[in-house]
Amino acid sequence: MYAQEIRMLPQEQQSLGNQTGVTPEPQAKPKAPGKSKNGDVGAFIQQCISLASYLKELQTQAHLIHLNYEGSNFLGVHGFLKDQYEAHLEQFDTLSEFIRSMDYLLPLCSKGLADASPGIQHCTSYKNTEMLAVYYKNLEELGMKTKKLEPVAAKVGAIDIQNYMADLCGQAFKAAWMIKATLRNG
Repeated sequence: MYAQEIRMLPQEQQSLGNQTGVTPEPQAKPKAPGKSKNGDVGAFIQQCISLASYLKELQTQAHLIHLNYEGSNFLGVHGFLKDQYEAHLEQFDTLSEFIRSMDYLLPLCSKGLADASPGIQHCTSYKNTEMLAVYYKNLEELGMKTKKLEPVAAKVGAIDIQNYMADLCGQAFKAAWMIKATLRNG
């Protein structure tokens, strides 16, 4: 077991002065989100974790389509999907850091994330247009989820997450539009 590192602000260090035997109290352990009533922080965090899980699933889906896609437009789609799965990883990381900044814990493993996930539509065919159509629908759903979470973030005073939901919404709908444009020409 590792010793817990205690960080003190400079003014806290000064207030201790040269006192010996004075040990600052450790900070409280971060909270795991519980099932809560609508509108409170715990319920909001649970929704954020669900969205983070959805982003992680989108990252995997984009990566697997990136690897399995074949066709005359392979190079363009391959590059686009690489950018997408890298973006989904960054989105997952950013949202997860916002959750941690509110002193809440995330699941410890992929099973915990899967349990928190609302689920995505899965690809059932290796046909190019079908894989992209499923991913397109999931991106549209991501955009809608961010639109629903943004006012909840405002209600609990999490303006950083509120702003991020607007950014993430724009990213999701832009990527969905790009896939839709590709499917129209395919």
